Amino acid sequence: MTTETATTAPFSAFAGATLLASGPLAEVAIAVKIASGGITDPIVIVDNATGKPVDVDLRGGHRDIVARLQPPPAEQAEGGAEPRGRGRPRLGVVAREITLLPRHWDWLATQPGGASVALRKLVEEARRAHGDRDRARAARDAAYHFMSMMAGNLPNFEEASRALFADDRGRFGALIEVWPIDIRNHLTALAFGDGN
Repeated sequence: MTTETATTAPFSAFAGATLLASGPLAEVAIAVKIASGGITDPIVIVDNATGKPVDVDLRGGHRDIVARLQPPPAEQAEGGAEPRGRGRPRLGVVAREITLLPRHWDWLATQPGGASVALRKLVEEARRAHGDRDRARAARDAAYHFMSMMAGNLPNFEEASRALFADDRGRFGALIEVWPIDIRNHLTALAFGDGN
């Protein structure tokens, strides 16, 4: 069983209110497979980035489980088999449709490099300016999803939810103090980036 915190481990598994393992999905799935024979509590694997449960097929041996979790091999495009799409796929550039008002298109047309360059610059600028806020929102949302799934019927759930969304860490900690320690620690790690 790995001992990474929720903020560094991509996945965690719980048997009831007890943390079984945290780490890469393959490691967590194997830990669940090993532990599942002697556990009567329901087991859930959680994606720590979203706080949502993940379904994993635990049939077969360890190699079978790991093989099912591997991404499919990248399909090699046969030369000339498919028409080349828009964008620059080899560079990771993907063409997609966006909808703008005419005045937006007019402004983009006057920008050096054209609309694509201007939009990429705007997106990067917004990511830099709002990155911390976006990460905090994603952490709060992941914590809320996990909290709803694992603690929805525990005392103070509604008040703790309000404290979480109000970013009132002190009140939040006081309200969840009576919750099972593994749920409390994992929730705090998801919401605030640590286990305290």
